[in-house]
Amino acid sequence: MDSCNCIEPQWPPDELLMKYQYISDFFIALAYFSIPLELIYFVKKSAVFPYKWVFVQFGAFIVLCGATHLINLWTFNVHTRTVAIVMTTAKVLTAAVSCATALTLVHVIPDLLSVKTREVFLKNKAAELDREMGIIRTQEETGRHVRMLTHEIRSTLNRHTILKTTLVELGRTLGLEECALWMPTRSGLELQLSYTLHHQNPVGFTVPIQSPAINQVFSTNRVVKISPNSPVARLRPPSGKYMPGEVVAVRVPLLHLDNFHIHDWPELTTKRYALMVLMLPSDSARQWHVHELELVEVVADQVAVALSHAAILEESMRARDLLMEQNVALDHARREAETAVRARNDFLAVMNHEMRTPMHAIIALSSLLLETDLTPEQRMMVETILKSSNLLATLINDVLDLSRLEDGSLELDSATFNLHSLFNEVLNLIKPVASVKKLYVTLNLSSDLPQYAVGDEKRLMQIILNIIGNAVKFSKEGSISISAFMAKPDSLRDPRAPDFFPLPGDSNFYMRVQVKDTGIGISQQDIPKLFTKFAENQSTASRNPGGSGLGLAICKRFVNLMEGNIWIESEGAGKGSTAIFYVKLGFTPRLNESRLPYTRLIPKFGQTFPGLKVIVIDDKGVSRIATKEILVHLGCDVTTVSSGDECLQVITKDHKVIFMDVDGYNVARLVHDQFLKHHEKPLIIAVTGNTDRAAKESLLKVGLNGVVLKPVSVEKMRVALAELLEHKQVLQ
Repeated sequence: MDSCNCIEPQWPPDELLMKYQYISDFFIALAYFSIPLELIYFVKKSAVFPYKWVFVQFGAFIVLCGATHLINLWTFNVHTRTVAIVMTTAKVLTAAVSCATALTLVHVIPDLLSVKTREVFLKNKAAELDREMGIIRTQEETGRHVRMLTHEIRSTLNRHTILKTTLVELGRTLGLEECALWMPTRSGLELQLSYTLHHQNPVGFTVPIQSPAINQVFSTNRVVKISPNSPVARLRPPSGKYMPGEVVAVRVPLLHLDNFHIHDWPELTTKRYALMVLMLPSDSARQWHVHELELVEVVADQVAVALSHAAILEESMRARDLLMEQNVALDHARREAETAVRARNDFLAVMNHEMRTPMHAIIALSSLLLETDLTPEQRMMVETILKSSNLLATLINDVLDLSRLEDGSLELDSATFNLHSLFNEVLNLIKPVASVKKLYVTLNLSSDLPQYAVGDEKRLMQIILNIIGNAVKFSKEGSISISAFMAKPDSLRDPRAPDFFPLPGDSNFYMRVQVKDTGIGISQQDIPKLFTKFAENQSTASRNPGGSGLGLAICKRFVNLMEGNIWIESEGAGKGSTAIFYVKLGFTPRLNESRLPYTRLIPKFGQTFPGLKVIVIDDKGVSRIATKEILVHLGCDVTTVSSGDECLQVITKDHKVIFMDVDGYNVARLVHDQFLKHHEKPLIIAVTGNTDRAAKESLLKVGLNGVVLKPVSVEKMRVALAELLEHKQVLQ
């Protein structure tokens, strides 16, 4: 018998057992071959499975195992060596694949476990996100309610409406059974029930503010749950059917009313709170949720803000009403003051015009009488009349100037003028008066002082004349020195005048004028009174009567208008005094010789104008006679008329000058129309008592050659005629 490579069974074959093994191996092989098909189908359909290669490897292992069991079917009978080799090869491959699969699973299983862990983590995260989304939705709902409540609360700035709206909206939003607001009383020791949702409790009921429940709520800015039996929580009558609902309370900060006072609120000067109490329905098992409590806290803060705005608005409206009342009173006072100023100015204008007319006659006739042959006693009387009249005329001018200075209607008339000539003219006016008292007057003009300057010549001359006039008046003997120079910037500031702030520039300069006399002097206590209107030094007034007390006061106002400063220095009574002032003047632009301003003409002593044909128009007989007598004294051939119509009837081309005190507009126009040739037209001068600057400018615009202000003396008329004939205009 040939040799066989088969393995001899160790046990005797049992036919029945062999049949069962045979059938089992068949079904095992069938199962092994079906499983890979299922795995292939699963891998094909699953596009996201991360371990496809593991399935391939596992499928190969199962196929080999099935192949092993299938081959094993042929080993139950006598089989060939080929079957044994195939069986061996299948088992070797199965062993290799099974070992590789086992090693692979060592690495795959932890990953699968981590995936499971991540799956659990993701589930937990999803649950947490669901909770957070619920919270966010709750917060959004709470925010929506807050915005709605805030809009309703802030839709008005009436505090009663704010509080009532708050209770109503909270009750509607939160489904409250009752809601109430307790306000502190004026004493601050009690809380008063001020507002309720359903008005079932009497408003005005009070509880002590020091109760434990109230102190607990006031100690925190959070909502606090309080007992339904608390005094502030007894908002509804007790009911035996149901348990009372949960009650919470929150404080509402009130504005510090340091600067505000609300009529029917306590005047709070320390931090105080109102108390808001909210009650859930008693017929339900509802409890307060966190988002509802947060809503109540936010609304309490919004109510506090709205109440503060309402308090500010009420106070601002009260302040506005008070301001309107004050404005009405001020406007009424302003109108009364303006009426008073207009009445005063009208009165002064009338009195000025009416007083200057008789003064004109007195001064004109007195000056004429003074130039006749008089006895010494008569001359003294006439000089006294003339001095008193001049003093009265000066007083009238001062009162008018002071009135205009006080109401702000006086303005400086700036123009180019000869500064040196102004000082020389003042000196010529003062010397005759000073020579009578045997006073020596000197004038020193610095070489750096410009000859021409820009400023108000008339007011500057008035200041200098007033100061030098005072020096002459209060000096019995000695001398008076006048000096003027351009002040240096570093010498302008003076400790005696802390409010004086000079501002020199390239187009202007400050002139310093100093008038020193050897007169009676001034005591130190009297110096501050010198620039007060209607106030005079008693010692000087007793020794030199006749002052009005207005001169220096007006000078100070004029100096201030010229952006300057003025003061008086004196070492005491009997030691003389020094008046010093600064004024701001402008440099003149480069002018041609023909455009330089006229220098005021000083006529020769006793100069007359023989044969000069003149017409005088004046509707007042006394004034007309006075003017005529002056002109006749000056050698003129005078014709007098009382109206412009009479003037047109008598005027001829031989009349060279017309003096008139009537409606100058019509007369000037008619006269100019009557004489077409320019050289035949007479020169027209207004002799008027009207000191209004606008009226003077209007007269000059219609063709008048000048204005002479009443009263007019012989010397004043002589100067006016000399200037008129020389320059074809009067510079007064």
